[in-house]
Amino acid sequence: MGEAKRRKETLGNAYGQEKGGWLKKEQLLLIQKWVTRGTWVGIGLLVVIWLTVRFIGPGLGWWELTVN
Repeated sequence: MGEAKRRKETLGNAYGQEKGGWLKKEQLLLIQKWVTRGTWVGIGLLVVIWLTVRFIGPGLGWWELTVN
């Protein structure tokens, strides 16, 4: 007997239905969307900061970088 058949016999009518939890599927998808968007914003800010520190700041004379 396969695992799916065993689980179906054990759960009965509840087999294949969503379990009640803290969050529903739609809420989890919304959280995933916002976390993904926030991650891309963070990556963009990291690139902007790196460009500023590496090229823009020294180019405008705000500071000097010493390369060993």
